[in-house]
Amino acid sequence: MSLITRRSLLIAGAGGLVAGCDRIGNSAAGRDLLFKAEAVHKSLQRAITDRNALAREFSEADLSPRFRANGSLFPADPAYRALMRGNFADWRLRVDGLVTRPLSLSLADIRSLPQRVQITRHDCVEGWSAIGKWHGPKLSTVLDLAGLKDSARFLVFHCADTLYGRPYYESIDLIDAFHPQTILAWAMNNRTLPVEHGAPLRLRVERQLGYKHAKYVMRIEAVASIDAVHGGKGGLWEDIADYEWYAGI
Repeated sequence: MSLITRRSLLIAGAGGLVAGCDRIGNSAAGRDLLFKAEAVHKSLQRAITDRNALAREFSEADLSPRFRANGSLFPADPAYRALMRGNFADWRLRVDGLVTRPLSLSLADIRSLPQRVQITRHDCVEGWSAIGKWHGPKLSTVLDLAGLKDSARFLVFHCADTLYGRPYYESIDLIDAFHPQTILAWAMNNRTLPVEHGAPLRLRVERQLGYKHAKYVMRIEAVASIDAVHGGKGGLWEDIADYEWYAGI
């Protein structure tokens, strides 16, 4: 039996409808087609999908010759640009909220942790895919250092960039947070992560669509609920364009 996956539904669209995130966000028809229908089958999909399954990994020979960058390409925030000019030597990742040991990690700290390297396919809701190589510690390693409190249910990723005058953020639950392929990537294709791809640190949550892979991560906040965070739907695109919070594929 063949199942229509979220990946094929969101990326294929109908009649080439999926032409870009902005167009989807501004199109009621697009939102209805791509996202409202998902609410009907989301619980079913979760029931029949093993969320602990691994995303396919590829070889160096499969790397895409071009990996597009989208969304914010160069954050305008003056504090971020000052960090960039200093090669992110003064950048710190804050890990706080419902944790027992709040953290402030430098890029050197991130690089000193046990690392995972994975070559995976990035699927964007705009309709394109690319295979890239990512280097970074498992998110679970960082969470173990911080010590999540029992009341923590979600992680919110606060980012340095903005879109449409709103701060960019995303969130995932603890199932995805502790997935072995969920990493905090500081390098891409054997070199330091480029700014357009989210330097100095981006989330890679490989079994979700590309809009969940937050770039320019500055802070990870453990929370009991996402209802009171910004627009309350769990991410910028979820807030402004009715994207589904759960983008699992």
